[in-house]
Amino acid sequence: MTVPPSAAQSAVPPFHLAFPVHSIAAARAFYGELLGCPEGRSSDTWVDFNFYGHQIVAHLAPEEIGHRQTSKVDGDAVPVRHFGAVLSMEQWQAAADKLTAAGIEFIIEPHVRFKGEVGEQATMFFLDPSGNALEFKAFADMSSLFAK
Repeated sequence: MTVPPSAAQSAVPPFHLAFPVHSIAAARAFYGELLGCPEGRSSDTWVDFNFYGHQIVAHLAPEEIGHRQTSKVDGDAVPVRHFGAVLSMEQWQAAADKLTAAGIEFIIEPHVRFKGEVGEQATMFFLDPSGNALEFKAFADMSSLFAK
């Protein structure tokens, strides 16, 4: 997976998300090595990553890790607390292939949700080593992202 150019270089302002992890080394291996997110600043207790042009920060806080609740969405038990990226279909498929090859266990397998409806999307959910849920999704028609 190749991380796209910085959001600072696009018209979309970058967001910032901080989340708990049980291990900075495991976060570096997952976000930096597996997902290909370039690392920014860091300390012994946190590390910044460029997550598709957005700043995410893994903070060492083992007592706060993991997702706890799910919500039904199109028949799937979606983790309520999750974050991720909206990718092109090509990027999404490449990510699904890479994650599958790496042996990542999906909590929701890669598939197309809302088939034939407004908002049809490819989606997949998986956990990082600290149990934080991530969703990667893609739309054949990006104008469907906020469609009602």
